[in-house]
Amino acid sequence: MACPPSTTPATRSSAVPRSTNEEPDMSHPANDPGARPDPENDAVGRPAAGKAAPTAAELATQYAAKSGVRRNDAGQIDVLSSIGGVQGLAESIAPGLVFTILFTITTDLKVSLVAALAVSAVFTVVRLVSRTPVTQALAGLVGVAFCAFVALRTGNAEDFFLPGFFINGGYIVAMAASVVFRWPFAGLLFGFLRNEGIEWRRDAARVRAYSIATWIIVSVLALRLVVQVPLYLMENVAALGSTRVAMGLPLYALGMWLAWIVSRPRS
Repeated sequence: MACPPSTTPATRSSAVPRSTNEEPDMSHPANDPGARPDPENDAVGRPAAGKAAPTAAELATQYAAKSGVRRNDAGQIDVLSSIGGVQGLAESIAPGLVFTILFTITTDLKVSLVAALAVSAVFTVVRLVSRTPVTQALAGLVGVAFCAFVALRTGNAEDFFLPGFFINGGYIVAMAASVVFRWPFAGLLFGFLRNEGIEWRRDAARVRAYSIATWIIVSVLALRLVVQVPLYLMENVAALGSTRVAMGLPLYALGMWLAWIVSRPRS
């Protein structure tokens, strides 16, 4: 046997001595430089080589795959599925709508905030019970909780909508930067769906088309701020909540659809 198990001192003393005429086992010579390494021992003896950093194409593919954007059987963008379906649409609209309606009727900030949180929590529980992906509902719950914290801390109902302005602004800056650096946001999403990968970056016409598509999405986000910030400054909670619902996911979905149409490859 090439590698006998080690024995305890008591066992070693009672072992039968090896014959001096027995030739040593050379099936796995210890110091033979030409011997083939044992994969298991090699893995233990040496640290595994570090994994190579993901390429830009791999990062783009991963991002697009996680974005939720889908195509339908006709090859067009599936707008409803891209925003999480009917359930996803309800999850994005209901908390803000409930808050707006209750505060308009009761002017009780705490009751309105608790109701909005409860609605968001119900959606999360429903997804957990039905064993459907909970990421969107959980993110919505965290977002509503943060908005409620801000409004409760300031005591102003309109501040429930304040974090959304900063989120919109962050998206606008990021998407504008993606165009400047010739990695337009729309190309990262739609290029994956169209099986273009990031090969479209080698075609100036495709880069231009995806840049225009990205500016369309940016325009939708900017329009939200143009309409809603004045309402916020006027402390008009009812109008602000109503426009937030109307200009939320439904308007974003429309912008995505227009961006898809504008960026279609030439046949």
